[in-house]
Amino acid sequence: MASEQTSGMPRPVLAGKLTPPWTRPRAVTRVRLLEQLADPPPTPLTVVVAPAGWGKTTVLAQWASEVVHRPIAWVTLDEGDDDPVRFWTYVAMALDSCRPGLGRSALAALAVPQLPPVQVAVPALLNALMADGGDYVLVLDDYHVIDAREIHEGLEFALAYLPANIHVVLSARADPALPLARFRARGQLTEIRAAELAFTADEATGLVTEVSDALISEGDVAQLVDRTEGWAAGLHLAALTLRGATDPARRVALISGDDRHILDYLSGEVLGRLEEEHRRFLVELSPLDRLGGDLCDAALGCTGSAQLLEESERSGLFLTALDDRREWYRCHRLFRESLRRELEATAPGRASQVLAAAARWWQDHGDPEAAARALLDAGHQEQAAELILDADDELIGAGGSTALLALADRLERPLVDANPRLAIAMAAAAGFSGQFERVDDLLGVAEAALAVDGRAPRGWSSAQGAIGALRVTFGSTAGAASVLEAQEAARRENNPALPGYVIARLTLGLVLLGMGEVDDAIPVLHEASRQASSLELPAFTSLIAAGLLATALLDGSRTEDARAVVQASARAADALEAVLGDAAGEATALLRTAEGRLAHDDGEPLVACAILEHAARLARAAAHPSQTTRVLVTLADARLAVGDRPAARAALTEAREVAETEWVFPATRRRLLVAEDRIGRGAARAAHRRGALAEELTERELSVLRALQGSLSQREIGRELFLSINTVKGYTKSLYRKLDVVSRADAVSRGRELGLI
Repeated sequence: MASEQTSGMPRPVLAGKLTPPWTRPRAVTRVRLLEQLADPPPTPLTVVVAPAGWGKTTVLAQWASEVVHRPIAWVTLDEGDDDPVRFWTYVAMALDSCRPGLGRSALAALAVPQLPPVQVAVPALLNALMADGGDYVLVLDDYHVIDAREIHEGLEFALAYLPANIHVVLSARADPALPLARFRARGQLTEIRAAELAFTADEATGLVTEVSDALISEGDVAQLVDRTEGWAAGLHLAALTLRGATDPARRVALISGDDRHILDYLSGEVLGRLEEEHRRFLVELSPLDRLGGDLCDAALGCTGSAQLLEESERSGLFLTALDDRREWYRCHRLFRESLRRELEATAPGRASQVLAAAARWWQDHGDPEAAARALLDAGHQEQAAELILDADDELIGAGGSTALLALADRLERPLVDANPRLAIAMAAAAGFSGQFERVDDLLGVAEAALAVDGRAPRGWSSAQGAIGALRVTFGSTAGAASVLEAQEAARRENNPALPGYVIARLTLGLVLLGMGEVDDAIPVLHEASRQASSLELPAFTSLIAAGLLATALLDGSRTEDARAVVQASARAADALEAVLGDAAGEATALLRTAEGRLAHDDGEPLVACAILEHAARLARAAAHPSQTTRVLVTLADARLAVGDRPAARAALTEAREVAETEWVFPATRRRLLVAEDRIGRGAARAAHRRGALAEELTERELSVLRALQGSLSQREIGRELFLSINTVKGYTKSLYRKLDVVSRADAVSRGRELGLI
């Protein structure tokens, strides 16, 4: 399990996924479709939706190379991208390739494993696009592989606030889980479907002639179009079977039936005409979803794969090059399925061997996720479990928590039940990916398995210590019980040379501070901070320790000791924020708050306000709700000190919103109550209370506004609307901005005043 909160580099990415597929020079140009796609696209969102084999990717690749004269950010998606961090990493990298630096802030946020992308990375990307002002097209090819609700929510949020200079083009086999009806009603959607993608007789003549390298009569072409209903894959395969045919008309007459029948018949005809070596090569590679020369050599135990792959692609055998250098390819899914069926029929068990060899290659080349997926596909459950466990720190540290869970969920349950370290790793991944509802159950599984396997996870003295720290950090344990569990975890983690020693004490110190036990918290946090430096743990962890310690020292009236901690950590905090921006908030928000408190104590209220505004921005982006509440209360005090009572009340209102919708520590809640009594309750009233809305509310925002009328918390609203808590927060924030209010009560009042609810 990941024994510390770290920032890491994104997992290995495939550069070929970020470029449009290569188009053959003699490929048929679909003029009518290219005109419909246009440059720029006629609407903010374009969807190209049709089943497999209808030529979606080919048309988009032609459009990208022949029509578009503005930068294109292209992402070819696959099953491994059904992970919010990985998905948005590819999107940010694609946009960054259009203009270096465009995705920098988003990529920095994505490097922090515990930050949900929609909370920081997506807004950062939107802000960067708005500030840049350039015209770009983002193409998401094969979006149908995406199933994660968080990705759909994040993309919906991005589309709702997309700058006018950005166009999104999306291809999929079925309608994506996005509000297409809303875009359609507003005239913001262009749709290209199977009916438009179907080849006309003229287009089919060009395709069949080019692929078959033969002259085919108009009548035969018309018959092919009728039999295939203009289906691109069927036409392509049919054309391949016509190469060298002495009687093309007779061969055309043999083609009949549905797509599956056509595919089976024609692929058999195509493969049957290949040399045996070439045929066996393609059939044996069918278990692999990505193909590269070195990978295929390793998987098949042969040499010369790169040349065969290039020959196959140039011969039109349904291989698509993923990069200009032709180092990586993918096989058309339907053709691959046909090849796979032949492999299973002719060589049972060979697929498992190929996948196992590919897994070794992926592991040797630094991609444990791809290796584990290959092992699972091969049916090698125990090896996959060992690999997942060995790579858990690497995956979580690189933002792959969701991927780790998805891989582990494919394991047979008895394997997880018998391996507490694996269950602990899954619990950590669940916590870091925001799936808190799974944490307690997984930790319960781990505890039940300790009698069978009591070994400690890597970086910890004991499994019980890791379980306790995770339960307090991510589970349902709260209040006095959390203190007892954190104390027990710290007692068990008694080896100062291990990261678990530091993490357990950070957890205990945080809980003690949150419960108001300041004198008890200080020595615990001091030891955690000292040992974090001694072990040279990542700056993220060291700065969390420093921020908690400085806060405890200030709460304990040890001002100069706190000043020493802040000064010693200033350079590291500056460096981390320079790299991560607001995504560094979890590590630096409390430290900056302590810095602001010191400026206030030094009689520099304006300086304090500036520092605390910065701290509040950091906290809003990434910090724990309790930290955010504490920062806002401190900011309110600073604003009051400079005589800005309305701003002080606004900060308190925001703090109250957080405290009412999220769990905050008792001591923090008490600080809020004291500040409200001192400054005065109630929301800061908006300056503008007249006229219509300057900006229309989206359907999602209206749904959230209606839900705000009741007593549900934001988390409960999310469950009712099938949204994540972070997505609800995002919509609430934009709702407040559009209504020109700062609180829930004001939003409801304003909504009623305008007749919205």
